[in-house]
Amino acid sequence: MTEDLTTTRFEGKQLIVETGNEKEVYDAEFLVAALLVSIANSDGEISAIESDKMMQLVREHFELRGDESLEILTSAVENLAANPDLTDILKELASILTADDKEDVAVMMFKVVGADGRQGEEEIEALTAAAEIIGISPASVQKARDRYFADKSG
Repeated sequence: MTEDLTTTRFEGKQLIVETGNEKEVYDAEFLVAALLVSIANSDGEISAIESDKMMQLVREHFELRGDESLEILTSAVENLAANPDLTDILKELASILTADDKEDVAVMMFKVVGADGRQGEEEIEALTAAAEIIGISPASVQKARDRYFADKSG
């Protein structure tokens, strides 16, 4: 029995994942949305407040219309339901994002974690693990945390 070989490559800002005859295309917007969804769902549920916050963050960060951000987040939720372990795909995000982008993504993760007023241990652990997966340095995570709390208090 042979297993299909999975290959990944970038074409511009799109990540192409090929397994056998199947080809999936992911863009930075989808990967960031999937990351935010996985953080929000790490405590077992995604609250309406977290959903609203993710829509706002994706819309503003990528300068999208509301329906576009909803479509991307819906796709991310569906994809995570079908393939809950997107770790390998999320690792590829590390090579798409600049250091500044990574810090911005970390700020977005903090905003999702804090959206419902609770910062559960599961969500913080998921944020820490996600930051590590996509190559956000501890110093950048700390800067993002500081930015999140500065924005929140200001």
